[in-house]
Amino acid sequence: MNLEEKVGQLFVVRCPREDAVQDVKKYHLGGYTLYAVDFEGKTPEEVRNDIRSYQDNADIPLFIAADEEGGKVVRISKFAQFRSEPFKSPSELYREGGIERIAEDAKEKSGFLLGYGINLNYAPVCDMATDPDNFIYHRTLGLDAEKTAEYAKAVVKVMNECRMLSAVKHFPGYGDNVDTHTLVARDGRSMDEFMNRDLLPFIGAFEVGAPIVMIAHNIVECMDPSCPASLSPSVHRFLRDKLHFENVIMTDSLDMNAITLYTGDRAAAVGAIMSGNDLLCCGTYKHQIPAVIDAVKKGEISEERIDESLGKILQLKIDFGIID
Repeated sequence: MNLEEKVGQLFVVRCPREDAVQDVKKYHLGGYTLYAVDFEGKTPEEVRNDIRSYQDNADIPLFIAADEEGGKVVRISKFAQFRSEPFKSPSELYREGGIERIAEDAKEKSGFLLGYGINLNYAPVCDMATDPDNFIYHRTLGLDAEKTAEYAKAVVKVMNECRMLSAVKHFPGYGDNVDTHTLVARDGRSMDEFMNRDLLPFIGAFEVGAPIVMIAHNIVECMDPSCPASLSPSVHRFLRDKLHFENVIMTDSLDMNAITLYTGDRAAAVGAIMSGNDLLCCGTYKHQIPAVIDAVKKGEISEERIDESLGKILQLKIDFGIID
């Protein structure tokens, strides 16, 4: 693989409204993320054909991803032509039948998504929040750390068995912070609070083989007081060295205001790779990918660093049957 091909594999990007098939080849993309707009007004067969066309034009098979958490965040099941009702939230499922009901839902959801060619679900949400008015609260299980860890383990285990990739999120845990889609969140909680509470669901998910962890954009002061977690080498070292996570580390969207406000004109993807991320989520790939290639050519990022992430990504694609 040449440098351009290697760098492209590190990006799973928002599927564009135009030139989606052409851009798979042009940028050697690692994957596409689909949103509600990619399903609205389409038939199930049209969606399957769209995804098939992306895969047919990829030299290396793509991650095809979606946020299908259940409840408040559903991208495909919200439309009646795909499912008679949207997938339910974790908290509603738990009230219906505990962890067993959640595991049943994870199995059904995995089969449902795989049936359309979607092989990566940005779930489960491992965050914990106690304030019902907080933006993340209704996407969480809404219970204590031990129950949330049990939930995370059950969902990841089922998804692994179904060969559906999970991305546990948003490490190291939002808590009751502001929405980083629009604001920079600063989290002043202690390391003890994280270790005894927010990190437990992630640790549980890691124990059963979570393939991907998605990093939040919060500034977590006890880990790095000056930099968003997603761009912090300290947070990534903590994840690797302290929690012994060996699989793929993924950014939340690099287009969120919490990142664009912090990075200014600098290409966020360059900082994200230098910080230790393997897989980069963004919509601005036409700017970000050339910036990373340029940074490698200038010696700011070593090609060995690219190869390190590439190896993890390709291994996941092999392990989950994306690459035969």
